[in-house]
Amino acid sequence: MLLDTASLYFRAFFGVPDSMRAPDGTPVNAVRGLMDFISRLVTEYQPTHLACCWDDDWRPQWRVDLIPTYKAHRVVDEVAGPDPDVEEVPDPLAIQVPVIRDVLDAFGIAIVGHAEMEADDVIGTLATGAGMPVDVVTGDRDLFQLVDDEAGVRVLYTARGVGRHERVDNAWVRAKYDVDAAQYADFATLRGDASDGLPGVKGVGEKTAATLLNRFGDMDGILAAVDDPDADLGPGPRAKLRDAADYLAVAPTVVAVRRDLDLGDIDLLLPRTPADPDRVMALDEQWGLGSSAVRLVEALQGPAPE
Repeated sequence: MLLDTASLYFRAFFGVPDSMRAPDGTPVNAVRGLMDFISRLVTEYQPTHLACCWDDDWRPQWRVDLIPTYKAHRVVDEVAGPDPDVEEVPDPLAIQVPVIRDVLDAFGIAIVGHAEMEADDVIGTLATGAGMPVDVVTGDRDLFQLVDDEAGVRVLYTARGVGRHERVDNAWVRAKYDVDAAQYADFATLRGDASDGLPGVKGVGEKTAATLLNRFGDMDGILAAVDDPDADLGPGPRAKLRDAADYLAVAPTVVAVRRDLDLGDIDLLLPRTPADPDRVMALDEQWGLGSSAVRLVEALQGPAPE
């Protein structure tokens, strides 16, 4: 089980009342909400391995160099200093992120990131060639491109909430978008995605994108058709694609999740007991983790033997 950690703690922050606070008054709704999400997911799916995948760089410069608008709307422009590209994170959440890392570390739950890469890229690498079924937990549609029925990779899509998540396989993607999961990255490239600052091809929406992919297979096939006067491509779409040539030359690289990162030697085995029980108790006392800590301990232990 691979967690898109930021996606989950953002959801916890906005979904769990901010009245949930530590003894010193610090909000811990994102901390406890994420712990409860992990407990629920581990209890329901009983994974043997678990990774909290991390955005070491939520807006990598190499992606921005290719498409300057990439996630630009999420940047706080007023922030001064040596690193102005700071993601717009509410202050009460920002102060909880280090606590989240401390709690995960004390429990022994793997945190996996990579320099200059997003959590999506870490997830893509871990999911590819895992040699076992993989559940990717995210509210991000971009990761639909990883769905692979043959390899046993599916997405547990949390857009409607962790408790109401949807199990996304290829049939789900096909029913929703009229493309296969393997075509989803090209579909997103053509359609664009305002939430990621991807402009898409002007005048090409979901239906046209799906039609093009079903007709020509993938982006290479579509671009070849643009240059082929005999291809089954109308003058309108042909002109739109030609006008977007510069965008289409770089966007697939931005949209595609990396699957080839060197993550080193990491242990993703799900801990059955906290790695550092004393530290868990200390964090519980400091931050008032209460029933969330108890539930997580019980979830890691697994069901009682019959």
